[in-house]
Amino acid sequence: MQRIFIICITLFALTLTTVSTANAQDDKSQERTATEKKKKDKRKALRERMNSIPQERLAEDVIIPQPNLAKSDKGRSVIIGADTEIEFDASDKALATAVGHLERWLASQRLQPVPDGQEKTTLQIRIVDSLDQKEAYRLRVSQKGIALSGSDAAGVFYGIQSLIQLSKPWERKQVRLVEIPYSIIQDKPAFAYRGMHLDVGRHMFPVAAVKSYIDMLARYKMNRFHWHLTEDQGWRIEIKQYPKLQEVAAYRKETLKGHYSDQPQQFDGKRYGGYYTQEEVKEIVRYAQERFITVIPEIELPGHAQAAIAAYPELGCTDKPVEVATKWGIFENVYCPSEATFTFLENVLTEVMALFPSEYIHIGGDECPKTQWEESKLCQQIIKAEGLKDEHELQSWFIQRIEQFLNAKGRQIIGWDEILEGGLAPNATVMSWRGEAGGIEAAKQGHDVVMTPTTYCYFDYYQSNHPDEPLAIGGYLPLDKVYNYHPVPEELTEEEARHILGAQGNVWTEYIPTPSKLQYMAYPRMQALSEVVWSGKRKPGYTDFIKRLSYHLDWMENEGINAANHIYDVDLKVIGGQGEPLKIAVSNPVGEGRFSLKKSPATGQFDFTYLSPFEPEYGTYTAQCYVKGVATGRPASITFNPHLAAGQKLTLETEAHPKYNGAQPQVVLNGINGSDERYGDAEWLGLEGQDFTGTIEWSRKQWVTKATLRFFHSPGQWVYAPKRVKISTWDEAKNTWETLGTTEVTAPNGKIAEVELNLGKTTTSKVRVEIENHGKIEAGEQGAGHEAWLFVDEIRID
Repeated sequence: MQRIFIICITLFALTLTTVSTANAQDDKSQERTATEKKKKDKRKALRERMNSIPQERLAEDVIIPQPNLAKSDKGRSVIIGADTEIEFDASDKALATAVGHLERWLASQRLQPVPDGQEKTTLQIRIVDSLDQKEAYRLRVSQKGIALSGSDAAGVFYGIQSLIQLSKPWERKQVRLVEIPYSIIQDKPAFAYRGMHLDVGRHMFPVAAVKSYIDMLARYKMNRFHWHLTEDQGWRIEIKQYPKLQEVAAYRKETLKGHYSDQPQQFDGKRYGGYYTQEEVKEIVRYAQERFITVIPEIELPGHAQAAIAAYPELGCTDKPVEVATKWGIFENVYCPSEATFTFLENVLTEVMALFPSEYIHIGGDECPKTQWEESKLCQQIIKAEGLKDEHELQSWFIQRIEQFLNAKGRQIIGWDEILEGGLAPNATVMSWRGEAGGIEAAKQGHDVVMTPTTYCYFDYYQSNHPDEPLAIGGYLPLDKVYNYHPVPEELTEEEARHILGAQGNVWTEYIPTPSKLQYMAYPRMQALSEVVWSGKRKPGYTDFIKRLSYHLDWMENEGINAANHIYDVDLKVIGGQGEPLKIAVSNPVGEGRFSLKKSPATGQFDFTYLSPFEPEYGTYTAQCYVKGVATGRPASITFNPHLAAGQKLTLETEAHPKYNGAQPQVVLNGINGSDERYGDAEWLGLEGQDFTGTIEWSRKQWVTKATLRFFHSPGQWVYAPKRVKISTWDEAKNTWETLGTTEVTAPNGKIAEVELNLGKTTTSKVRVEIENHGKIEAGEQGAGHEAWLFVDEIRID
């Protein structure tokens, strides 16, 4: 009986397990079904939203980049179907390539013939001489049909992109057609060079992802793809003469986890790498050419060469074996300027030139430490024999030798702005990334320039202050800042300005391991830059851009493109100060919606609708945007913590950087702490190579006992905590400053250095804050020899 009882219990338990498992499987199945239904409903709602408002397809309301002239006639349109004829000169191969995109796009729409009784449309495409600039086009949609003219095949292609953006699905009684409003568009680019960059050395992307990236460039009329193919962390292009580049240089044993500045650094222990075969490279180059995009390859030299030296140690100055780099940053292992190195590089570049028809070959030239050259007998012999002043001139000599080789093959070099150091190669074009100074200097010397300053064009920077943002290298580059860039500095004369070819957005991939994150970091900042370089000073303004962008964000979502859609995210900020009351203001980029505010702790007014800027109390304020009663976009929170100096007058004796709140230094006295993760937000004040010296004044005397200050510390980004802090009070009797407190600052283990000074118990109406910059960055560190950045957060006086 006991055995029977046990068996019965066992069978009963098995039955329960089976039922439980079946129920769990049913639950999972139902959950999957529900999830799929939600996705399907979301896609349906998205399609309805995209097609519901006729005005969304008017030329002036939808096209990015904004055309020079665009006007649509509301309520009047033409219809295109499967039987619409396209008239063009098929013997013109370039034109046929451009028209082929329109034909393929129409085929992808699964259109049906235009029904009997519906007026049929003809589509005429041609190249004309009356458009006097390359890449220009004219598009007219009227009762007579669609007429597209271009100054060349590229102009026709860009006109087709505008036509596609104008199009709207038209469905009646199960007949699917395309509707295009009566329009007139006259358009041409402001800049000849309109580029995007992609680093595949740190992280590599499949061929399909690279093609998708190129498709997006083409849609928004970008015409240069800068392909960064070699790095310390990996060599990504097949070079048949040097098989170890594929066997050794293309793979690293592991990859850094988390951020470079995290301590202690940790690694994933997984081998990572790969390379593009020459056939894959040809395929991508051909794919880009068919979209009127030139691919510019980059082979880094003389720095960022550790992967190549790992494969062939004789290329370095030490002859010691090294590994392919496993973390990010700048490394001492650089090419030695030996004949063996030049033979290697010339052979590599010969194979590269056979794959890339681009006039430009990018040779890098940035971040080349000189330590090994200083210690190398060969380098010192070359310096002496060539009559060079120092290692900087040796780098210039190195680059000029490569330039001579490429010029002899009919190519031109382009390099990062460090190639100015030691003297610029005669025919070189400069890519100005460390601000605009390098570009200005090069243009004044008569060299062509592509502007790509970090503060406007580095799309690996954070684009939002929201805590949900994925890990990025640092910095802060929101969409509006990209859009408001103009590539021609005011310092240049009209003649010098002609050397500014355009601008380029850079996507460095230390923290971008997947195609999905690549899309998130690149779009829609790329769309903003496309309007900068296509429309130039003619662009209509950020508010107008955002309204047009909303359609494109919906389109990308419908296409499965993981763009960063932050236009409804709440922006909470403190305004006022400099002796005026501090207030909290609430907004979002698109300028739409109702904002609901909650405060914690719940004292005073703690749950209310935002109407206008208001004076805050101590606490955390959280705001959410609502559109038509639905929570839209991400909420935002700030914690206001008042103190004696909050909102008071601040006078700086030193100049903060204009890109980092230089025009509003009062951000350090507004009761809000900046981000613990990024120094580029609205709360951090940045100074490049300068000390902070400022005076805080009150209208009447205050008792002060303590000061608390916060600084950002991220050596990998040239940002260092200061050396020391000193606070003084004005002694009216002695007519001088008297020190209240001073302290040395110790570099923190993390990103934030916090300093507290005991000021005794002093009554004063004025205090002076002096913060000493770290100074020049030490040898062996990233940015060695450059002045460190100082980032100052809230200066709290109690």
